[in-house]
Amino acid sequence: MIKKISILATALTFALYGGVASAKVSVADAAKLDNELTPVGAVRAGNPDGSIPAWTGGITALPAGYNKGDHHADPFGNDQVLYTITGANYKEYVANLSPGQVKLFETYPDTYKMPVYPTRRSASYPDSVYAATKSNALNAELLQGGNGIQNATMGIPFPIPQNGLEAIWNHTLRFRGDAVTRFGGQAAVTEGGAYTIIGFEEQLMIKYAEAGLTPAQLMDENILFKFKQSVTKPSRLAGTALLVHETVDQVKNPRQAWTYNTGQRRVRRAPNVAYDTPGSATDGLRTTDDYDMYNGSPNRYNWNLKGKQELYVAYNSYKLHSDQLTYDDILKPHHINPDLTRFEKHRVWVVEANLKDEFRHVYVKRVFYIDEDSWQVLVADSYDDRGGLYRVALAYGLNYYEVPSPWSTLEVYHDLNSRRYLATGLDNEEEMYDFSVELSDREFTPQALRREGKR
Repeated sequence: MIKKISILATALTFALYGGVASAKVSVADAAKLDNELTPVGAVRAGNPDGSIPAWTGGITALPAGYNKGDHHADPFGNDQVLYTITGANYKEYVANLSPGQVKLFETYPDTYKMPVYPTRRSASYPDSVYAATKSNALNAELLQGGNGIQNATMGIPFPIPQNGLEAIWNHTLRFRGDAVTRFGGQAAVTEGGAYTIIGFEEQLMIKYAEAGLTPAQLMDENILFKFKQSVTKPSRLAGTALLVHETVDQVKNPRQAWTYNTGQRRVRRAPNVAYDTPGSATDGLRTTDDYDMYNGSPNRYNWNLKGKQELYVAYNSYKLHSDQLTYDDILKPHHINPDLTRFEKHRVWVVEANLKDEFRHVYVKRVFYIDEDSWQVLVADSYDDRGGLYRVALAYGLNYYEVPSPWSTLEVYHDLNSRRYLATGLDNEEEMYDFSVELSDREFTPQALRREGKR
């Protein structure tokens, strides 16, 4: 694996701060964000053979005919498949596949495939995020032990990462607007292809991205974001709700969480909504910290930045996102319908997380493949305590260009032991995300959770 990885970042300097490298970079290095690097730290140039083009700004204008609230039209709908990777030919492409992706071809050789399209470096963020990112590069630091950050707001905190912790914090804090309401479904699909849709309404208020908030104010409040999730269907589960307050300094104040149970009609503290606790209504197919490909405190792992690799990843997944599809069109035995997917070759940061001796987790090792243009984790390979591949997660990303913000339209968690998978974020039959919603702190209290649960 190591031989596959090309280290593009050179001469990384490690000034140890509480066991991890200090994040601050020099003024000269920060200036690279205006030149050879993109504003969020990706290599601006393409690769030598031209299969990855130069970044030229990503999507900067709305497609013709798009109206707020629409499912997003495909700006690249005229692109044609270049070639298809299958169970018969995947060994020709193994240098640009993760071990987990290889395992999917080996496990489902007759049905799993990757249609490969021209690479479109469509990732973009608002100018305010780019400005904040440059400021963060000069000022942001990891808190002692790397379990929090300081001196950063809104933008990518560590656009020129010096270690694995900084890279995973970039994923956690990547820009997704300052508030969003989204509707979606989740399906735990059996080996035979049967499933039940669990419907969710989610609200996310991201304090870290709030315009005008200073790093000092962020630290004083000690809240990165507030998250609320309510089950909307089926009727037997409707009304069940979860509230999470994610903290800046997770040593000083760990994540706070509450649940509302419709049977008991009570709000309870939920201290175990973290780490490897099974995710809500997932049939045990993902952990809590699998959500959004990775979330939460990084304190149970040692994080290693391995470098960069060219990888086939799900990108510009507008076809999969279409409101012309039903969930039956997407959800098939063993994996989602591959004919609806779009894979492209992109450069990704490779980050390996190894469980510390003093902690437990169902994943002893995790390898994250993080898109250099967006800082979104696109592939996660997770290993059990025997060293074998346990789960493979794929994020199917696109640019929500009205913001703009790269994010996933669907996340799929493959459990290799049960030969089942969990699809999270199904939105084809739902209202589209609303990034213009105005949310307030009073909507993210245990009292609000109780009031809403009793409606």
